Amino acid sequence: MKSEKRQMLHHLIENAGGCAITDGGFATQLEKHGASINDSLWSAIYLIKDPNLIKQVHLEYLEAGADILVTSSYQATLPGFASKGLSIEEGESLLERSVKLAVEARDTFWSSAKRNPGNKYRRALVAASIGSYGAYLANGSEYSGCYGPDVDLKKLKDFHRRRLQVLVEAGPDLLAFETIPNKLEAQACVELLEEESVNIPSWICFTTVDGENAPSGESFKDCLEAINKSIKVDAVGINCAPPHFIESLICTFKQLPKVFNDDDFGFNATRWRDLGAKIIGGCCRTTPSTIQILSNALREKS
Repeated sequence: MKSEKRQMLHHLIENAGGCAITDGGFATQLEKHGASINDSLWSAIYLIKDPNLIKQVHLEYLEAGADILVTSSYQATLPGFASKGLSIEEGESLLERSVKLAVEARDTFWSSAKRNPGNKYRRALVAASIGSYGAYLANGSEYSGCYGPDVDLKKLKDFHRRRLQVLVEAGPDLLAFETIPNKLEAQACVELLEEESVNIPSWICFTTVDGENAPSGESFKDCLEAINKSIKVDAVGINCAPPHFIESLICTFKQLPKVFNDDDFGFNATRWRDLGAKIIGGCCRTTPSTIQILSNALREKS
């Protein structure tokens, strides 16, 4: 299973011309459909309120050309669901639902697309999103990396463990740790993957506010130290950071907020790919239109 899953990711990147495309801003697209996400669960509240809308957004990103769907579980946590009065079992069921909805959307879309021999699409993979501890706190600490003196390695592992177990059991193709702001949480993620003997590909994405370091102020060299010692992490990257930081960060990661419009995003994506980026997608404020431009730009020049 381990080699098969990892081969799926590598084959996808290879078949995509060396750079696969993830989807874009999930909450942004929900809002375009009139969704209200002013909630501590953010977009994950729609796992409760309207699962069909989540599936619709996944389908829209597939239509736009996404090779990887990221589930709606970024801010979905068992403590977060408990704060809404839900039981542990109900919370676990919602985490499973996040993967199920993405898989169903992928399978439905691919079943239709493959009947057309001339279609431009590839069978997408589903990445289960695991947001940072700061995302659960919903206080902006994923952009500062400051969790306070009471948060240690054990507490972070305890926080992430059951969610990781449930998401893995739900059967995604990949795991996506997102918006990690400090070395401690990166180490917690790596150690959990080892302790739980996770055998599906994983990536860890950091964020940055200065384009040079993690939000905590720690260098990415230090943050990557634990990752480089593990065989459980298949990719590292950046999310939720201004696009003008990306070129230098790709170079930094390969050796070891200004808002762009969609056309700029497509232009810059080809440069990021040429610098060595293997997976590129959107984050906040991007939409299926952004991913369509990205898809067209990368495929025209691959």
